[in-house]
Amino acid sequence: MDLPASVGDSIAPSNDSLQVSEISVKGLGDKGYSITGTTEKLRKCDVCGLLLSSKQKLLKHLQIHSTEQNSVCEECGKTFSERGKLLQHLHVHKSVKTYICDVCGKSFKYLDILKAHFLTHTSAKPYACDVCSKNFTRLTSLVNHLRIHTEEKPQICKVCNKTFARRDLLKFHLRIHAMEKPYNCDKCSKAFWHSHHLKRHIQNHAKEKPYACEVCHKSFTRNDYLKLHLPTHSEKKPHPCEICGKAFIQRNKMIEHLRVHTKEKPYSCDVCSKAFSDKSYLKNHSQVHAKEKIFQCNICNKTFSLKLNLETHLRTHTKEKPFACDFCTKAFSQKKNLQRHLLTHTKEKPFACDLCNKTFSQKSHLLAHIRTHTKEKPFACDFCYKAFSQKPHLEVHLRMHTKEKPFACDFCTKTFSLQQNLKTHLRTHIKEKPFACDFCCKRFTQMVHLKTHLRIHSKEKPFSCNVCNKVFSQETILTRHLRIHTKDKPFACDVCDKTFSQQSCLRKHLQMNTTEKPPVCDLHNKAFSHHSYLKDHLQIYADEKSFQCDVCNKAFSLKRKLEKHLRTHTKEKSFICDVCNKAFSQKENLQTHLLTHTKEKPFACDFCNKIFSQQAHLLTHLRTHTKEKPFCM
Repeated sequence: MDLPASVGDSIAPSNDSLQVSEISVKGLGDKGYSITGTTEKLRKCDVCGLLLSSKQKLLKHLQIHSTEQNSVCEECGKTFSERGKLLQHLHVHKSVKTYICDVCGKSFKYLDILKAHFLTHTSAKPYACDVCSKNFTRLTSLVNHLRIHTEEKPQICKVCNKTFARRDLLKFHLRIHAMEKPYNCDKCSKAFWHSHHLKRHIQNHAKEKPYACEVCHKSFTRNDYLKLHLPTHSEKKPHPCEICGKAFIQRNKMIEHLRVHTKEKPYSCDVCSKAFSDKSYLKNHSQVHAKEKIFQCNICNKTFSLKLNLETHLRTHTKEKPFACDFCTKAFSQKKNLQRHLLTHTKEKPFACDLCNKTFSQKSHLLAHIRTHTKEKPFACDFCYKAFSQKPHLEVHLRMHTKEKPFACDFCTKTFSLQQNLKTHLRTHIKEKPFACDFCCKRFTQMVHLKTHLRIHSKEKPFSCNVCNKVFSQETILTRHLRIHTKDKPFACDVCDKTFSQQSCLRKHLQMNTTEKPPVCDLHNKAFSHHSYLKDHLQIYADEKSFQCDVCNKAFSLKRKLEKHLRTHTKEKSFICDVCNKAFSQKENLQTHLLTHTKEKPFACDFCNKIFSQQAHLLTHLRTHTKEKPFCM
């Protein structure tokens, strides 16, 4: 911290020259916060904003800001701003520990540290916060805690201007900019920013779980994990919601729950001012604005904002999977993936929804589920600004704009934007139809097709028209029916801009007006609108007729021809008109009939532009121009 030269001159024993702000602990400014059990005044340092409990401590503290270093250790040459600090430092060289705890025998160099330690045995916490009733063993701990409520953050980072409530948090933060990781693991050489992180990491090597639950004897690697686990045994939920009565074990969980009712969003983005109800949502959103990416992959040149993300990415090239499962030996490239996988063995679902008590194995699944209650959609598309509740849904949506289709078929090189669509497509190659009907044994490639088919047997018609109350078995049929009421014609011809209510009508129209040469039969010189029709035509004239009718023994070259013929015996009419309920034995007859309702005429004469609803009528009309008379006596 660059301090003005006058700071050192301002330090003096007289109250007139002391640059100090006195704050009553009982009142603590305009906020109305107080400390139970004392009426002393806090002194605030005007240089860094630190609060101290006495004038003597403030005077000592102000010497930290002085540029004079007047006390030097003769052993190691280290300099100190106070002689008292030097005397404390000399104990390091003497290794003197004179103050011993009578309870556990632990020794300390300083009496005040022993006093603070002794409170851990007595459980005495004389300093209470009037805002949330939390108790503390030391006054300094309470002062630091009060900044959570006052939102005071006097410590400022000179690199990014981020503010912190405590100096140790700023010191820890500065290591991120300096990329300094002073704490190294002796076993794997992994480095960490903080000593706590190293201690947690070492427990992973030792598989040590020193924190055990006294109720169920379950053990944990960290004390905070044990604290989170303990409330699961307690039926007491002392924090009820005043609106709906739902109770919570922890007060902060109740406060989070209240935002569902109040719609409060206290966390706002500094860049675009967008607000969020949860801090984790803001953290996810902030990554959208983090454009700076300074770590680059040497293999594919992809850039990352964090070195850790680059290291994780490199494993996609090296195929390294250093995290192995102890149960099934399955390995993973990322630790978080291993942790998720382990839950499949333990069946543990530690994350519970406060609204409906549904449990989840992963926190990300819980957060995604909570959005079904809050209706929050924090992931927005940069192209059309459509918002989504989950990031994977946004990623799928973005492919509509980028036209990206990353999933390719190995048989025909066809590409898809969704992996599920590729899986469905692959069944067309391997002829797999895993979904069978229990009534008629007909098989389908997709479950949705089977469900649609089952309605033929159950006569179920769950889709109702809001205009005429007519019901339908399929949503697509209802959509097609609604166009009769709305007169909507969404299918347009790119050549002449003519519109149609059905895609099949557009297809027929295009076949009539296309300049592309249609497939032609070499034997009869007959043209067809589609290659499949030509294939069917050729089989008709093939010698082999392998499909025989069981009723009259008539044989057919095509299976669908046999199926059509069988309806002449069964009198089955499975194709029903959605408008008037008239039934037909053949699909093409139904399609022709539907045109009488829609009044569409997709077949146009090239000579006089007269239009017809059926192709047969157009062919008859064309003979008036060509003077052709194919029917001779």
